[in-house]
Amino acid sequence: MNRYELIRYEERADGLAVCTLDRPEVRNALNEAMVEEIRSLLRKAARDPNLRVLILAGGGEGGHLAGADVRELRDRRAADALRRINSALFRELEQFPRPTIAVLRGVAVGGGLELAMACDLRVCAEDAKLGQPEVGIGIIPGAGATYRLPRLVGLGRAKEIIFTGRIFDGREAYRIGLVDRVVPRDRVMAEAESLGRKIADNGELAVRLAKIALNAAFETSIDAGLALESSLQAILFDDDEKIERMTRFLEKKK
Repeated sequence: MNRYELIRYEERADGLAVCTLDRPEVRNALNEAMVEEIRSLLRKAARDPNLRVLILAGGGEGGHLAGADVRELRDRRAADALRRINSALFRELEQFPRPTIAVLRGVAVGGGLELAMACDLRVCAEDAKLGQPEVGIGIIPGAGATYRLPRLVGLGRAKEIIFTGRIFDGREAYRIGLVDRVVPRDRVMAEAESLGRKIADNGELAVRLAKIALNAAFETSIDAGLALESSLQAILFDDDEKIERMTRFLEKKK
């Protein structure tokens, strides 16, 4: 077990490892400190010759992936959007040399769902709650959803999900192709580990090169897409309505 402040990392003897986001008191919301810990872990894990598959999950009873910490988002300005804090992390995750599997058990919205979309595969609970509700607090999905979501579910459906900001369950996510497997909540981690072992049983180099080839087929313009996304987010980060909506959101939570 490797020790971090905001994440937990467990190495398994069968070539699997599990990275658990560990801020359950805020539904494992991603703050900048957690982002830096995950980036550090990814760089270290990429050099591990024994690792075959990396699983990412939310910690705590609910196993939530609540996305970016709104308290930090409210105070970020245009320059922060252009730094691509979460977007850069998810790009590193997408390019991680081994296959990655996201575990979706509870609420997985905003940046939490964007994190899952940056993984290669997603295993989801039937009753998990997913969505991209950013427009409701005055911003757009700014960590890859405008690029990755259409490639998973189609442009029209991605527009409907992002424009409405609605929340939907794991069964619908499976039906539209957003997740790869859907099972009862108490079986999600076991299903992810079973899937990981099936991958790990195959040729290590063959799987790594297959990931490179598959990613390349869809990445002809991703950097341009992410640059546009960050530029548009920068405009919204300086918008007064964004601050007002996030303030109301935080007051409602209290």
